[in-house]
Amino acid sequence: MVPDRTRQFIRQRAKYLCEYWHSPEYLSPDRFTIDHLMPKSIGGSDDSENLALACRRCNERHYNFTKGIDQETQQECLLFNPRQQQWSEHFIWTADGLNIVPKTPIGRATCNRLDLNNDERYDEEDSIRRSRRFWVEGGCQPPGEDARQLE
Repeated sequence: MVPDRTRQFIRQRAKYLCEYWHSPEYLSPDRFTIDHLMPKSIGGSDDSENLALACRRCNERHYNFTKGIDQETQQECLLFNPRQQQWSEHFIWTADGLNIVPKTPIGRATCNRLDLNNDERYDEEDSIRRSRRFWVEGGCQPPGEDARQLE
């Protein structure tokens, strides 16, 4: 069990954003979870360098995976690690702020594994896009620095 003090440190370090999807916690109906980058089930620890803030959806899709498939090359590669990599090096938002575009094999594998754009159940009015559209209109999405890096 991750101590409360560590949980708060992780939340503050992440600036209260899901470290995969970059959605703000205050927009979620659920408090974000603490995700183990290297899952405990395969030897990961509760050390803060192995922990990330994640929305429930990303945490559930990350599960105990550390690798994913790059859809472009069909090669397996490591998933995005917010402790070792910068989000902006691997992802960018579309100009309308509704989709995350992967820029690298790691970005593509992560988008695929975590289904960051809800592509598995694509429907023009799916809840992810409705939520993102609402957040964009309200000026909450994309957050902070991401808003300056639209495709």
